Amino acid sequence: MTRLTTGPAVRSRVGGWPLQAVVAAVGVLFAAPGTYLAVRLTVGDGDLLGTLGSRDVLRPLINSVTLAAAVTAAATTLGVALALVVARTDLPGRSLLRVLLPLPLAMPSFVAATALIAATGRGGLLGWLDRPVGFGGAFWVLTVLTYPYVLLPVLAALSAVSGTMEEAARLLGRGPLVVLWRVVLPQLRPAMVAGGLLVFLYVLSDFGAVALLRFDTVTRVIYESRLLNRELSLTLGALLAVLALAVAWAARASPATTPVTTTRGGRPPEPVRVGRWRVPLLGAVWAVLGVALLAPVAVFVTWAVRGSTAIGLGYSGVGDDLSFLLAPARGTVVSGVGAAVATTLVVLPVAFATARRPSAAGRLVAALVTSVFALPGLVVALALASWAVASPTWAAGLYQSLPLLLLGYVLHFGAQGLGASQAAFSGVPRQLDEAAAVLGAGPWRRLVRVDLPLVLPGLLAGAGLVLLSTMKELPITLLLAPTGFRTLATSIWNAAADGFWAQVGVTSLCLLSVSAVLTWVLVLRQAPGVRGARAPAAH
Repeated sequence: MTRLTTGPAVRSRVGGWPLQAVVAAVGVLFAAPGTYLAVRLTVGDGDLLGTLGSRDVLRPLINSVTLAAAVTAAATTLGVALALVVARTDLPGRSLLRVLLPLPLAMPSFVAATALIAATGRGGLLGWLDRPVGFGGAFWVLTVLTYPYVLLPVLAALSAVSGTMEEAARLLGRGPLVVLWRVVLPQLRPAMVAGGLLVFLYVLSDFGAVALLRFDTVTRVIYESRLLNRELSLTLGALLAVLALAVAWAARASPATTPVTTTRGGRPPEPVRVGRWRVPLLGAVWAVLGVALLAPVAVFVTWAVRGSTAIGLGYSGVGDDLSFLLAPARGTVVSGVGAAVATTLVVLPVAFATARRPSAAGRLVAALVTSVFALPGLVVALALASWAVASPTWAAGLYQSLPLLLLGYVLHFGAQGLGASQAAFSGVPRQLDEAAAVLGAGPWRRLVRVDLPLVLPGLLAGAGLVLLSTMKELPITLLLAPTGFRTLATSIWNAAADGFWAQVGVTSLCLLSVSAVLTWVLVLRQAPGVRGARAPAAH
């Protein structure tokens, strides 16, 4: 009788030294940006210590940290409050709010900042309102855009935690605020820290909003000094990379991220009756939604209908030719699909190795891929651009080329493709591989005929996330895109710089429509606690 768990056919798997060599090459590729910045700073001719101690470095660094800390505190408070209101009260319309409140994820920061600029100040729709530039404007825009990073994990935590402890506390005579502080919030702490970490890293790496609203953070100074003061831009890029990685590492190592033991199962607690606070709470929740999502869309729709006041410059109103959208739409498709395909292919060997042939080297490479995602996109682009400019003639030709642009996307968004691919390979039962081996299928045939068809949905999901992120990406595209190459994001940026608000409105509505659909399909439908989300598969 044939034994299913022994024999050379079962032990034989795709891999060996060729797989390890490919995984090592991927690790070198993802380590390149940080390594290049470190080498340039340590062996360059400039005064590194003098540059680090200069006001040109300290001022934007302090501004970046201050803004990131302030937005993190505000977005965490707002996200937790909204999650508690829609998950633990009897507020009317909670099901609809669960769907609408996370949608600001679909709006890039530079689009929201553009809407604010187009609506206020001289020439704006609300010209009597002063334009909130500087720290105030950046804080306002980034807070209302980043609270979903806290809202979603907190909603997921609330949906997974049983209400037994809350009901017990209420039976003991504890009021709603005491139950919230002593019972609910301690169980939500890991979700709050995880969401707050995402907010902090998002704000730290943001370029579009702070640049448009003229607040001197590290990213804005890097972009403006990249040509005239390369030493300053490289120094700030390295500092930003170190700071982002340090924050990510500290948060992972913090005891606050350790899941709290909770009582799971059972029915959810009875919702808290808001009574006379119903109208004020509804007004506050819809005000947040209005500022974060409805108001920017209304600004863009108004400008699109109203058209440009300067005849012949940009889009002139309803019925005008929309052919100006063709080139940026084509560029968005080319860069997005190219980045999705390239990223999936590059991280596929790492995902396979870590899921099927785990080793210390494979885990190290996976950690490298993940760590680059914590780096601001502007830092990745700066490293690649500086390398291309300083390289020999054959490599210098890559500067502002489509391959270098796609490489920037792959490095920055590789972690998204890797996570989905790892989950897909881990979900393939080993018994199928063993059964195929017993039937005489070789390692490569089993990979092609058994593994790949089963992991294809996961690979497509990861590719979709990369596509969504690439569509909304701005600094990498601005620094690395070929001359004349346009995407919807860069078209919005350029039209805003020229003051063509009607063209900004039409282009932004186009980008937001596609982005919202992809965000719902790829992100929100998978998020526990959001109505319409797919239930986790039973094991």
